[in-house]
Amino acid sequence: MKKEVKHILVIHGPNLQLLGEREPDIYGAVTLEEINLRLRKEAEILGVELRIVQSNHEGEIVDLIGDTGSSIDAILINPAAYTHTSVAIRDALSAVAVPSVEVHLSNIYSREEFRRSSLIAPVVTGQVSGFGPESYLLGLRAVVGLVSADI
Repeated sequence: MKKEVKHILVIHGPNLQLLGEREPDIYGAVTLEEINLRLRKEAEILGVELRIVQSNHEGEIVDLIGDTGSSIDAILINPAAYTHTSVAIRDALSAVAVPSVEVHLSNIYSREEFRRSSLIAPVVTGQVSGFGPESYLLGLRAVVGLVSADI
């Protein structure tokens, strides 16, 4: 029997298209394109398919999450600044019946006070932060593990 391929939705939130340029002392020199390439290589190794989207618009992110239906098995999300402000994204993640993992390049808990709170964390399966681009790969491995038939 052929194993069904799992489909993972990867959402990059606002301003992540500026990675590599924006505050490299915090976010590093790796671009979003490089992160996506690393994710695609890891997905190939793990035997999953990715749909990768970057949006600066809260409503678009809410729509992406809400429209997953049966086409997506899990969500990997870096809500970026919306981590601290978006009840709408939190509610969308809470409403869908798929595992989700929140990722951050920086350790949000060691940053400014307003960044130390995640509205998203309580409604996702887990969170990975502070490991730079590796946060995405760790998050992808975790979310694939959650939807793996082997668990």
